[in-house]
Parts: sequence; C-alpha cells; structure tokens
Amino acid sequence: MTGDGAQVRALGLPKEDSREEKGWGNAFAELESVDLPLGTTLRSVYDDQPNAHKRFMEKLDARIRNHDREIEKMCNFHHQGFVDAITELLKVRADAEKLMGQVTDTNRRLQEAGKEVTAQMEEVIRCRVQQRNMVTTVEKLQLCIPVLEMYSKLKEQLDSKRYYAALKTMEQLQNIYIPRVSQYRFCQIMAENLPKLREEIKEISMSDLKDFLESIRKHSDKIGQTAMKQAQQHRTFNSAVQKQASVGLAKPLYSLDSRIGIRQNELAAEERGDEDDADDEVLTAPDLVDFSPVYRCLHIYSVLGDRETFENYYRKQRKKQARLVLQPQSSMHETVEGYRKYFNQIVGFFVVEDHILHATQGLVTRAFTDELWNMALSKIIAVLRTHSSYCNDPDLVLELKNLIVIFADTLQVYGFPVNRLFDLLFEIRDQYNETLLKKWALVFRDIFEQDNYSPIPVESEEEYKSVISRFPFHDAEIEKQPFPKKLPMSQSVPQIYTQVKEFIYASLKFSESLHRSSTEIDDMLRKSTNLLLTRTLSSCLQNLIKKPHIGLTELVQIIINTTHLEQACRYLEDFITNITNVSPETIHTTRLYGLSTFKDARHAAEGEIYTKLNQKIDEFIQLADYEWSMSESDGRASGYLMDLINFLRSTFQVFTHLPNNNNDHAAMSGKVAQTACMSACKHLSTSLMQMLLDNELKQISMGAIQQFNLDVIQCELFASSEPVPGFQGDTLQLAFIDLRQLLDLFMVWDWSTYLADYGQPNSKYLRVNPSTALALLEKVYRGMKDTSKKNNIFSQFRKNDRDKQKLIETVVKQLRSLVNGMSQHP
Repeated sequence: MTGDGAQVRALGLPKEDSREEKGWGNAFAELESVDLPLGTTLRSVYDDQPNAHKRFMEKLDARIRNHDREIEKMCNFHHQGFVDAITELLKVRADAEKLMGQVTDTNRRLQEAGKEVTAQMEEVIRCRVQQRNMVTTVEKLQLCIPVLEMYSKLKEQLDSKRYYAALKTMEQLQNIYIPRVSQYRFCQIMAENLPKLREEIKEISMSDLKDFLESIRKHSDKIGQTAMKQAQQHRTFNSAVQKQASVGLAKPLYSLDSRIGIRQNELAAEERGDEDDADDEVLTAPDLVDFSPVYRCLHIYSVLGDRETFENYYRKQRKKQARLVLQPQSSMHETVEGYRKYFNQIVGFFVVEDHILHATQGLVTRAFTDELWNMALSKIIAVLRTHSSYCNDPDLVLELKNLIVIFADTLQVYGFPVNRLFDLLFEIRDQYNETLLKKWALVFRDIFEQDNYSPIPVESEEEYKSVISRFPFHDAEIEKQPFPKKLPMSQSVPQIYTQVKEFIYASLKFSESLHRSSTEIDDMLRKSTNLLLTRTLSSCLQNLIKKPHIGLTELVQIIINTTHLEQACRYLEDFITNITNVSPETIHTTRLYGLSTFKDARHAAEGEIYTKLNQKIDEFIQLADYEWSMSESDGRASGYLMDLINFLRSTFQVFTHLPNNNNDHAAMSGKVAQTACMSACKHLSTSLMQMLLDNELKQISMGAIQQFNLDVIQCELFASSEPVPGFQGDTLQLAFIDLRQLLDLFMVWDWSTYLADYGQPNSKYLRVNPSTALALLEKVYRGMKDTSKKNNIFSQFRKNDRDKQKLIETVVKQLRSLVNGMSQHP
C-alpha cells in the first residue's frame, strides 16, 4: 500500500482514484518492460475505458516528468566526480601533445629510414609473386602438356587410320587427362570435339566395312575355288591312301576288259598330279582377303558401346549378299563353268562366314551360320534341280555331279551338314541315267542303221580273236571250221555288247564318291543296266523291227542276233559282279532282265515276219484277176498264185539260216519256220475264202469255180511239198481244209450228203458253214441264170433242167433254214 500511495502522489492523482492509478501503474510497468508485447498492453489500457486515449496521454506525460526528476537527481549526485575527471584530463593534455610531437618526429625519421627498405621489399614481393606465378604456371603446364600430347597423338592416329588406338586415346583423354584440367577452355573444346571424332571414326570404319563387303563379294569366287581345290586334293589323297591300303585285299576294278590297265594308269596319273598340286602352298581365306576392316570395325563399335548395331548391320548385309550369291545365271546349265562359278561363290561366302565365326567373338554365331546355310541349301537344291533338268548331255551331268561332291565335301569340312546334297545327287543320278539312256538310244540306232544284217565274215585267226574279244562267243563246231568262215551273228551284236559295257562304265562314274556301299553301287548299276536293256535297247529293237525297209532276211538275222545277245546276258552279270565285288548270290542283288528283253524282241521279230508274209500274200492276191463269168477253166493255175507260191518257197528257204548249231537252236528255228509257214497258209486260205465271199461279187460261174479249184489245188500241193520241215502228216494242208470241202461240195454237187450229214462229227463236209455255202450257192445260181439269159436258152434250161432248178431252190431253202437255226441257237 505504501508503494502504491507513493506512485499516486508522484503522478498527482487524488486518493479516491488510487485504484485507477494502480491500473495505470501496471500498464506503464508493462510498457517499460522490453519482454512484453506493446500491442497487448495498449489494448488492455484502451479496453472498456471511456476517454482512455486522453487520460493515457496525461498519465504518460506525468510519468515522463517523474522520470526526468529522477534523472536530474542522479546527475546532481554524480556531478562532482565528473568535474574531477575533467580536471585530471586537462592536466594530461599537455603531456599528450608533447608525446604526440615526439611520436610524429620518430615516425617521420622512421619513414625516411625505411623508404629504401620498403622499395627493396616491394621488389622482393614482386619477384616472389612472379616466382609463385611461374611455379603455378609450370604446374598447370605439366598438367596440360600430357593432354596436349595425347590430343596430338590422337590426331596422328586418326591421320594414320589407327582408329581403334585413337578410340583408346580418346578414352584416356576423357577419363584421365581432361578431368585434371577441365577448367581450361581448350580442354572444354577438346571434350566437346571427342564425340564428333567418335562419330567420324564410326562413319569411317563403317565405310571401310562396306568396302570390305564389296571386296569380299568380288573375292568369293577365288576363295571358293581355292577351298574346293584343297578339298579335292584332300579327297584324292585319302582315296589314294585307301587304295594303297587295300592292295591285294580285293579284286581289281574293271577286270573284264583291256581298259583295266588304261583306266588304272589314268587314275594313278590323276592322283600323282593331284598330289603334286597338293605340294603347293596351301592358301586360306586370310591369305586372299584382308579381314582387318571387320576386326577394326568390330573393335571400334565395341569400344563405343554400339556392338549390337554393328552385329545387326553386318548380319543383315551378309544375308543380302547370300541371296545375291544364290541367284544363278540364266545360262548356268549350258556349261560346267557356269556351275563351277556358282559353287565357288557359295563356298567362298561360307568360308568367309566360318572364318568370321571363329576369328571374332560373337559377330556371327553358329545359329546364324546354320540359319544362313539352311536357307542357302534349300535355294541351292531348288536351283540345281531346275537347271540340271535342262541338261541333256550326260558328260555335263557327270561333271556337275563331281562338282556337287567336291562342293559338299568342302562345306562338310567347315562343319555344314550336306546330307541333302547327297540326296539330291540321287535325283540327279536318275536324270543322268535318263540322259545316258537317250545318248545310248542314238548309239544303238546308229549301230542298227549301219549294220548289214548278215553273218560276220572272219578271214583269219586274228579277226576271229578280235571279234570274240569284244563279244563272248564260243562255239566248238565253228571253231573247228577252217578260215574263212562266218559267225552266225551280224556286226551289230559285238557292238551292242560293247556299248552296254560302256554304259555300265558311264553309270559307274556317277556312283563314285557318293559314299555308298558296294552293295548299293551294285544295285544302282544293275537297275540302270536293266533300264538300258528293257527300255532303251528294247525300244530300239522294236522300232528297228517295225521299219519298212527291214525285210524278212533282216528279220531272220535280228532273231539270230537277239538269241546271242540273250546268251551274253550272264556275262554282263559277271562283268558287274567283278566291278563291284558283290556276289550275285546276295539276297538283295538285282538280276538283269535282258533275257526277257531279247525274248520279247525275238517274238516281235517273229510276229513281224508273219505280218510281212501276210502283207506280201495280200499284195499277190491283189493281183488276182479272175473272170468270174467264165464258162470253163483255163486248165492251169492262175499266174499270180504260182508267183505267190514261188515267193513262199524262196522265202522259207531263208529260215535255213536261223541258228541251228545245237538242239535248242534247231528247235527254235524249226518252230519259227513252222509258225511262219502255217501262218502264211492260213492267211492265204482265209484271203481266198474272202475273195469268194466278197459282197461286191454278185455271181460266179461254175467255170470260175473250177478255175478257183485249180488254184486251191496248187496251194494244197505247196502245203504237201513240206516247204518247211517238221510238220506231221497233212498238218499244213489242213490250213486249206475249209476251202477244199467247200469247193468239193460245189464241184461234186453233193448237196444231199451235205444236208444229210450236217451236224455229224464224221460229216464229209464238216468244215463247210451253212451260211458260207448259202452265200456261194446264191452267187452260183445267179451266175447260172445270167449265163442262160445271155445264151437265150433259159427257157430250154428250165425245160431240160427243171429238176436241178428245183434242187437248187430246195437246197437254198434248207440252207436258209440251217442258217436261221444257227442264228436262233448260236
């Protein structure tokens, strides 16, 4: 309370307002405090107090006056001490001025004395600064010089096209040297220029790669040629080693012919020549082509972290080149050089890929090369299948086969599967056989055209040995005969036999180097020989037999020739066996079908003999000029018929030339002659019967019947004269039995017997058909009526021969009844 009262008194406030004064006191205390916010205090003063602002200002002024009085009191209390201090200070002032003069003088003298030292010191400082700058410069230069040296080295490497080394230098610059001095502008320029240089190197290396790809395409031919040559030398060397190892263990090849020595000498010479070539320097793909652009480009792209882009580009370009390489020239099939160039390019392509595969790490993979090869193999097979089909020259097909074998062997060395190529060779083998068959068809045709179809004359022992050296002919009786003598076959037989062996040789050439067993080669040889015999030679023989200029004599000689060729088939079997060393008793051994071929040809020749005889008989019969209305016969046979019989006699004498050196030949010749003779007589009988029954012939006189009978008698005399030996009894005469019984019926006019015995097995006119008798009787009847009209005595005829007329009419009716009965009961 005491304190509050004092404050009230100090502010001059009445006592009754002490509470209010106390509130203002608290407010001013808060204002004077620096810790409390001013706004809060003022707000508390002004809240809920009317005229608060005015009263606050009054109270504030009072408060200020109170503080001023307190300050004045405090100053009055300390005034004497202040005065004393000032007095002391004035006393020191004079000493301070004196001291200041002394310091100033000392300073002046010191400045004058240190001016020279200062100058020297400044010089020292300047030198020290220069020295420090020089040291700093040297240090910086020592850091910059390696960068500049490396950059200079980079430029030299770029100029000398050492791009891989340049990339390494760039890497060192970027990662090691430039970061040390990266604050310098020239280093920043260098750093900015390095990516450009890398891109430039990529472009240059890619350009080099493109040049390499273009170059490799041009050099693929040479690379493939070298690789195939080496493969051929290797194969020849292995073959020679195998042959030397098998000496004395197997029978020699081609042991049936004098060509053995020649052939073996040729093979030996070829092997020696190939071995000499093998001594030459062995060239590889890197020897022929510089692969450094590929390696360089691969390393560059690997260093630049873009290897995948390079790999994809390289593989894409090589696929394109593969497609180009696999496109053949349109005229490739015309020459072997076309095929050789095609194979060389393909081999060269894959040799390069194989080298890239093994010389680089992942640029190409085995999967990629296998994919390329499978694609190429399908295309190659399609191309070869198409182009080989255009080839008609067996020599060219054989050379193509050899090229394919070398091609396959070459690629097999590099690990590419080639089984499909050997399968293709089996297709080409069939085509080769077809071309051989066409070629040998021409050979056989020339042989047949040049043959004279007469037995081979031999004048001396040398000629005889010359013939049997070419054809396996052995006949004891002929060997006993003195010279000169004749061999039964014609000149074409040994020629055909020799050509068949030549065909086997040619077929064998294709089977070589196909990696097949002896059994398979034996089977191929036999099958191709069978085709030659059963198709080519058989067709040539059939065409020969059908040729118009081949007469009966030639046909007889052809029969003889086919007989001897048939006998020689077993020698061809032995010939193939000696070549392949495969026993003919092997279960799967194919047999030659030559026996059936020559039998068929012989049967065709025999049939052609029968046909030509019949045609000749027809030609003679066409010369017949019967006067069908003649009153009586000439008393002798017709001229055309006598000429025909004479022809038949001379013709059947030819059959004595058929081979009859043994019982088989005699039986065969007798059978052919008998069949030909019987066929001729039957055809003659049939032709004569058809002449009588010709529908255009309306009437026949009895005189014509008598003349016709005389001709038939000559035919029967010819048949009974045994023109060909071997017929039993009147077998040959039976060919004319139909004519004989028909003519006897009309000559004897024995109708009662015919009608009475008709249908009986022992009838005299058993071979006379009622329809035949009726047709001829009607022609005779019309002839009789026509003759009577011409003689103007028909009425007398009717009067004198009424019974005969009635008989004819009765016979006609009965014959018609028989004919109708036959038609109703066939």
